Amino acid sequence: MGSSRWKVAAAFLAIVGSLLPVDADEHEHTYIDKEEVVLWMNTVGPYHNRQETYKYFSLPFCAGSKKTISHYHETLGEALQGVELEFSGLDIRFKDEVMQTTYCEIDLDKAKRDAFVYAIKNHYWYQMYIDDLPIWGIVGEADENGEDHYLWTYKKLEIGFNGNRIVDVNLTSEGKVRLVPNTRIAMSYSVKWKKSDVKFEDRFDKYLDPSFFQHRIHWFSIFNSFMMVIFLVGLVSMILMRTLRKDYARYSKEEEMDDMDRDLGDEYGWKQVHGDVFRPSSHPMMFSSLIGSGCQIFSVSFIVIIVAMVEDLYTERGSMLSTAIFVYAATSPVNGYFGGSLYAKQGGRRWIKQMFIGAFLIPAMVCGTAFFINFIAIYYHASRAIPFGTMVAVCSICFFVILPLNLVGTILGRNLSGQPNFPCRVNAVPRPIPEKKWFMEPAVIVCLGGILPFGSIFIEMYFIFTSFWAYKIYYVYGFMMLVLVILCIVTVCVTIVCTYFLLNAEDYRWQWTSFLSAASTAVYVYMYSFYYYFFKTKMYGLFQTSFYFGYMAVFSTSLGIMCGAVGYMGTSAFVRKIYTNVKID
Repeated sequence: MGSSRWKVAAAFLAIVGSLLPVDADEHEHTYIDKEEVVLWMNTVGPYHNRQETYKYFSLPFCAGSKKTISHYHETLGEALQGVELEFSGLDIRFKDEVMQTTYCEIDLDKAKRDAFVYAIKNHYWYQMYIDDLPIWGIVGEADENGEDHYLWTYKKLEIGFNGNRIVDVNLTSEGKVRLVPNTRIAMSYSVKWKKSDVKFEDRFDKYLDPSFFQHRIHWFSIFNSFMMVIFLVGLVSMILMRTLRKDYARYSKEEEMDDMDRDLGDEYGWKQVHGDVFRPSSHPMMFSSLIGSGCQIFSVSFIVIIVAMVEDLYTERGSMLSTAIFVYAATSPVNGYFGGSLYAKQGGRRWIKQMFIGAFLIPAMVCGTAFFINFIAIYYHASRAIPFGTMVAVCSICFFVILPLNLVGTILGRNLSGQPNFPCRVNAVPRPIPEKKWFMEPAVIVCLGGILPFGSIFIEMYFIFTSFWAYKIYYVYGFMMLVLVILCIVTVCVTIVCTYFLLNAEDYRWQWTSFLSAASTAVYVYMYSFYYYFFKTKMYGLFQTSFYFGYMAVFSTSLGIMCGAVGYMGTSAFVRKIYTNVKID
C-alpha cells in the first residue's frame, strides 16, 4: 500500500519535474575508478513487434546476487513508453575487469523451458542499459529443423571509456546451451574495459544510420517537394493574379453601368456572394475548437522540431515524449486564443463550452485511444500498460495546466481579436446556392484537396514510420522542418485555389470546405499506413496491430486537424483580401 502511495506521489512530482528532459543518471555520467556502474534490464519482446514488450524478468531469467543499488530514475515519458528498468544484480565497477563469472543458475523445469521455447520461436530479444547507452541481445535460437532450441547463457560485455566517462558498450552473446527440461543452466557474464577516442558528445553516433536517413532518395524527395512548391506557388500566383485582375476590371466596368444595364448583364462570380461569404459557418463551436486545436498542434510541431534540432533528444530515454507533453501544455493559450477569437467573430455566445471542447479535444482523443490500448496491454501483461500513477499525472496536467492556460488564451482572444470586422456586411437572408458541375461540389473538392499535400510528404512519412515502428533513431530534424514548411505552403496554395473555384461557383460555404480539403491529407496518410503495415513490416498479433492502427489514427487525425487549420487560416486571409479590394454597394 505504501509503495502504491509513493508511485502516485512520484507521478504528481513528475508533472513539474520530469516533463523536461533531464540527465537520467544521478552521477551525471561521470565515474571514479571502482565506482558502481549499473546494468539495467529493460524489456524483452518479439523482434517484429517493437511495441509489444514485457518486463525482462517475465521470462524465467535469473538475476545476479547483488541486491542493493545506488540510483534509479524514471520520467513521465519513460513510463508512457513502457520503459521498465530493473536491476540486473550484476556487480560492475568502473574500469574493473571481470573474467567470465557465473552469476546465477536457472532450474529449468517444463514450464520455464516452454516459456523460453516460445520466446525463441517468436524471435524475442531484450534490451539493457548501461549509463543510458542501450544494448540489445537475442534470447536464443533454434536449429535448422526447428526441433531443438538453444539459450544464450554468456553475456560478454565490452565497455569503452574516455577519461571518466563511458562512451561505448558492446554485447556479445555466447554459451549456446540446449534447452532440456529438469536441468540447471548457469548464466555467466564478463566485463572488459577498453580506452576509446570517442567523445562523450558523439557516443550515440554509432546508433544512427546515415546511410538510411541521408540516402539520395531522401534528398531527392526534399528537392522534388521543393520544386513542386515553387511550381505550385507560381501557378497559383499567376492564375489568381491574372484572374483576379480580370474580375476586378469586370466588376469596375459593372460599377459604371446604370441599373438597367446591370440587371440585363451576365452577373456571375465570387462578387455575387459578398453578402454571404462572411456568414458564420455551420456548427461554429466545433469549427472554432478544431481551428484552435490545429493552431496548437502546429505550434507544438514547430517548437519540438526546433528543440530536437538544437538538443539531441534521442540520447535520453523518453525525452522526446516528455518534451512534446510539456510544449503541448505550455502552448495551450494558442488554442484558446485562436479558437476563442474565431468563435467570438462568428457570434458565438457559449464561449465557456467552446473553451472546454477546444481544451480537451486532442487530449480526449489521445487518452481515449491509449485507454483502449491499455486494456489490451493489461491483458497481455505488457510493459506498455500505463501505471495508475502515470494516468493520474496526465489527467492532472489536463485539468490543472492545460485548462487554465486555455482559459487565459480564450479571454485574450475574445477581447483582443474577437470583433467581427469583416469587409462586407452579411445579408439577413442567405442567398440560394445555384446548381453547379459535379466537380465543383464541396465533397469532390474535399476529396481531391489532400492529394498534393500528401504527395509532398509521403516520402518523409516512410522515414518517420520506419524510425517509430522499426529500430531506427530519427535524427534528421532539419529534413522534418523543411517538410513541415513545404506541407504548410502546399496546403495553403491548394485550399486557396479550391476556395476560389468554390466562390466563383457562387457557393459561399468555404469555411468547412477549406478546412476539410486540407484535412483530407490525413485520410491519405492513414491509407498509406495500411500499405506500410502489410508490405513494409512483419507485425502480427492483436496487441501490436491494435497499437499500430490506434496510434496511427491519432497521428493522422492530429495531422489532419493541423493541416485543416493551416489551410483555413491561409484561405481566410485570401478571402478577406479579395473582398477588401473590390467595391461593394
